[in-house]
This record gives sequence, C-alpha cells and structure tokens, in this order.
Amino acid sequence: MAYTLNVNGRTTSVDVPADMPLLWVLRDVLNFKGTKFGCGIGQCGACTVQVGGRAVRSCQVTAAQAANAAITTIEGLSADGSHPVQRAWQEVDVPQCGYCQAGQIMSAAALLAQKPEPTDADIDTAMNGNLCRCGTYVRIREAIHRAAALVSGRSTSTAQRAAAE
Repeated sequence: MAYTLNVNGRTTSVDVPADMPLLWVLRDVLNFKGTKFGCGIGQCGACTVQVGGRAVRSCQVTAAQAANAAITTIEGLSADGSHPVQRAWQEVDVPQCGYCQAGQIMSAAALLAQKPEPTDADIDTAMNGNLCRCGTYVRIREAIHRAAALVSGRSTSTAQRAAAE
C-alpha cells in the first residue's frame, strides 16, 4: 500500500506493507542509514526518531502509523551538524563506540524542544530507555545541559547550577 511520509521536511510516497516498521522504511526504502537497528523491541532506543516532535522508537511505529506525520531523523536534525545538541555532543566528547548516539541525540533534541532548561530529573526521565553499552550517561547529561546553554546563551556552569536546583 502507498503511504505519504514527510521525512526531514520532504514529502515522499512509499509503497510498503502497512505493518512495516518505520525503521525499515527509513533505512531500507528511503536510505536514511543514521537510524540504527538495536534490539527490535523498543527497549534500547538506538532507532529513536522524532514523529510529530516526539521521540519514538521507529522499530515500534508502523508505516501506516507514521503516514502524514512530520518525521525527523538524525540526518534531518541539521545538514551540517550545527544543531545545539550535535554541537554539545562534540564539545563534551560524548560517544565511545557511537552506535546508540543517533537515538540519544534525537531523544535529547525532543526533550530540549519541550523543556529548554531541563533539570537532571527531566533528563533522566526523557532519556530513560536510551541505552548506552559504553556507559556515557554522565557525559550525555552534561551535553544536554551544554546544548540548553548554547540555545539560551548561558554559560554551561550556569546551566549546570540551574539543573542542580
């Protein structure tokens, strides 16, 4: 069946089964390889994309469910890596192996779009379910605070103090 998808600001039609996971539509049909397959059961978060501004596990959303919704993948966050979350990830040197990072970044960007100045508790809640086998959770939290500071123009230390309150 044909579905209209709006991926990274571009509308396209895909002829796929209704129950095909969005993950496979993105990777295998539309060639967006930044979205990673992790566990396939929605537990690890490696496949996280944004649908309608919400962070979702693309292995758990079907093509039919995603039809006509605004979908953003890691490739669509910014063409040149200038999104504040991407910049913060580089400045803080978050990744080790990097496999989970696209999903982590997409969850972090969705969080900051909803809560521009998140607390540590906000970050923990939003990032719960994005697993990192390398254990870079402390750096992930630091990078999210850094990204919030980049957006607001505050210094990172001010952002970290605000988060601790």
